Amino acid sequence: MRISSLFLGASLVAIAVPAAAQTTTTRAGTDTPVQGVGTGAPGQTAQPTTTLRDALVLAYNTNPGLQSERANQRANDENVPIARAAGRPGVNGTGSLSDSIYNSDALAGPLAGPTRTARLGLNLSVPIYSGGGVRNSVRAAETRVDAGHASLRGIEAQLFTDAVTAYVDVLRFEAIVRLNQQNVHVLEVNLQATRDRFEVGDLTRTDVAQSEARLALAQSQLRTAEAGLIGSRENYIRVVGAPPGVLAQPPALPNLPGDVQDAEQAAISNNPNLEAAQKQRDATAFDVKAARASRSPQVSLTAGSSYYNYLGSLSEEARTLGGQNPNGISNTIGAQLTLPVFQGGLPAAQVRQAQARRASALETVTLTERGVIAQVRSAYANYQSALRVIESSRVAVDANKLSLEGVRAENSVGTRTILDILNAEQELLTSQVNYVTAERDAYVAGFTLLAAMGRAEARDLNLDGGPLYDPDVNYKRVKNRWSDRNDDPEPQPVGTRTNQTPAQTPAVTTTSLDPVLQRDDATRPVDINRKNP
Repeated sequence: MRISSLFLGASLVAIAVPAAAQTTTTRAGTDTPVQGVGTGAPGQTAQPTTTLRDALVLAYNTNPGLQSERANQRANDENVPIARAAGRPGVNGTGSLSDSIYNSDALAGPLAGPTRTARLGLNLSVPIYSGGGVRNSVRAAETRVDAGHASLRGIEAQLFTDAVTAYVDVLRFEAIVRLNQQNVHVLEVNLQATRDRFEVGDLTRTDVAQSEARLALAQSQLRTAEAGLIGSRENYIRVVGAPPGVLAQPPALPNLPGDVQDAEQAAISNNPNLEAAQKQRDATAFDVKAARASRSPQVSLTAGSSYYNYLGSLSEEARTLGGQNPNGISNTIGAQLTLPVFQGGLPAAQVRQAQARRASALETVTLTERGVIAQVRSAYANYQSALRVIESSRVAVDANKLSLEGVRAENSVGTRTILDILNAEQELLTSQVNYVTAERDAYVAGFTLLAAMGRAEARDLNLDGGPLYDPDVNYKRVKNRWSDRNDDPEPQPVGTRTNQTPAQTPAVTTTSLDPVLQRDDATRPVDINRKNP
């Protein structure tokens, strides 16, 4: 049967026994113990404290990796005013103080010149023509800002993919732990029943040993599942920034494609990493033009004004007879033309370098496109495969339930052995774990597919944890600034630390299992009155 849409949200948590770290922790890391489920009868059901949207909002606002990339993009924004500064007027102030100790050419006597001089100057330089170097450098910087915005979108989508994966991984391992706890409990009851029948001579020591061995195996599988649960919860803390708490069911994934061709076309049009590579390619064309401009004439206008003072070192005779003033002001204005004739091969080397980098950028676009296409096709195949595995696993679970019931019934009339029951128990557990894993794999594959198609960004997910981060706000703030003294405040860390969060344990809370996974015989012992076959 072809399944074209994903409705895993409700079932994933339902099958998973949503649960939580051993705590109902808040985002601040408050540690409130939650009753765990052992191998005995279930307790009261815990209410969810964290939704998938909560996790995504928290990761979006506090993940240090994303915050670091946002800061890198703000640094990238500054390349535009840096490039523009090369075409803007420059003003410099100068000052000097000198005292002549010895000058063989200086006049002697009363008409001797001054020996001390102080000067203050102010110079203005206005670039008029640079062969297009400034213009193309600015365009390259602006294009790289656009590339950075696209790259930041890709990083956001990857963070959301990591957060979703961490979220459903916790649910999966909680379900697996619950299933293994349930299995251990059933095998404990079976072992006790087997021992009771051995005491009355109805079974052999071999039957007891088989039950003991299978219980030991189940306990080792439970320990392995608990280790996986702890690891998934710690990974959730790493990505999201807070312990998971009791996780609610994730919503169904929207806007999934009907076929792989639709997914591929959407990805080629909207994938942020591919868009970033294309923008970087476009920027290199301006780099080549900027490099060629170094062979063009440079024209600038200059103006200057300076004040000088001889600091009383000019004699009265020099002032009256020689017509020299003890201080004064001089102003100049002019134009400067620089015509490169020979620069040792530097311009040609810079052009070749820029062309080689453009060739690299062209290939990077093709390489990125290949990766996007492969990612989309793989994610779509994984998604479709997981859906079919879900259906197959559901059939296997139902069949193994029926098989276990049948084996138990046949054992009660003496046609099946204890080993047959133990094997049926193990097969049921295996099919249940496969079912849970397939639910997780389908959700992750579906979200990965949306991310590759450019549909898993903050605006697509309707996050409501405050205003969304807009990198264009900072760009517009800085792109036309002229001031040399307009610094930003001292940076402060935004990402949250996790050193104060409690170490996770494998305890799980109690909720209803998916009907596919529920077992009516979880607490029913083996009939000790039936005859040994």
